[in-house]
Amino acid sequence: MAEVIDERVLESAGSETPATTTATATPTKEQQQTTKGKAAQAGKKNRKKGQKQTHQTQKQKQKQARKAKRNTNSKQDGGDMMEVDEDGQPTAKKAAFAPVSAQDAYTGAETRSIDVPPHRYTPLKENWNKIFQPVVEHMKLQIRMNVRKRRVELRTCELTERDNALQKAHDFVKAFMLGFDVADAVALLRLDDLYLDTFDVTDVRRVAGDHLSRAIGRVAGKGGKTKFTIENATKTRIVVADSRVHILGAFDNIREARHIISKLIIGSPPSKIYATLQSVTQRLSGRF
Repeated sequence: MAEVIDERVLESAGSETPATTTATATPTKEQQQTTKGKAAQAGKKNRKKGQKQTHQTQKQKQKQARKAKRNTNSKQDGGDMMEVDEDGQPTAKKAAFAPVSAQDAYTGAETRSIDVPPHRYTPLKENWNKIFQPVVEHMKLQIRMNVRKRRVELRTCELTERDNALQKAHDFVKAFMLGFDVADAVALLRLDDLYLDTFDVTDVRRVAGDHLSRAIGRVAGKGGKTKFTIENATKTRIVVADSRVHILGAFDNIREARHIISKLIIGSPPSKIYATLQSVTQRLSGRF
């Protein structure tokens, strides 16, 4: 009986081992489906990554091409073009445009005219050469005397280089018509900080008759002494024409001269004015 049991046991053991091996060797359908799903998901992820990488590389190439176009355009235009980012905002570099000259901005002739008073007609004839030479040679303007209308006419042309040439020439001729010498009036063409100021004696104080003549006499002085001292102290030029006073000089100097002349018109004697002129000269010399 023992031998028979052993053989049965052996037979049963032998029959069980191949069943287990076959069970372990062949996977089930569920396992196969799960492995296929994982493989499909991994393939999709790889495809998406590849598409993102290709899209990013295309964007980088487009940016590089845009930058290259901007650089070539800026080089062709002389570097004056303003570089702009993708958002439309300007970069840190600023556009450097060359200043526009009067010749480039010339659109047509501009004219100015200055009336000639009767008492300045003869001096204008005598000093005509001294007047038109700086206007034509330095300001590059055209000038003529209209005899019928008795006025001096100024006009720009294509050769005019400065924008304020017409205004400066107008001030120069106007100063001569007011009574200034040509040598003093030419300074208006050469310097930028010179101005003309005109006021009436009656603007300071209402005087008439003999009182007006005495006020004008105090401003001029005996033989023009007071006027010359004010000019030398304030570094200005003064013309007293009837009841009008014309001052040529810098802004601060005109203010000092006008203040002193106003004191004389009000009635202060010239002896007191000489004392104040010393302090004015020291103050103006300290500024320079």
